Amino acid sequence: MSERSISSLPYERLEEICEIAEDAARKYITSKLPKKAVADLTISVDLELSETLNVNVDVEVALSPLYRNVNVKEIAEGSVKAAFEAVERYLKKIQI
Repeated sequence: MSERSISSLPYERLEEICEIAEDAARKYITSKLPKKAVADLTISVDLELSETLNVNVDVEVALSPLYRNVNVKEIAEGSVKAAFEAVERYLKKIQI
């Protein structure tokens, strides 16, 4: 099977990439913290498509005051890394 150009990705595939990244980030966070620990969670995934695909994942996590000793920055960074890894696996799967 031949590889396709990033610029040939249809809108539906781009939408899938966003969903995969967001889901991976959310799963990472819920694997590290109980749901009651998370007071607020915002995950945004932005794609910029030109000759290359640029993916930007932003994760903001606010924890319950009971979890003030948890390193929230480390968890947010880990979730971003998980999102990028999931996108890379997906792109390999569809041979991009």
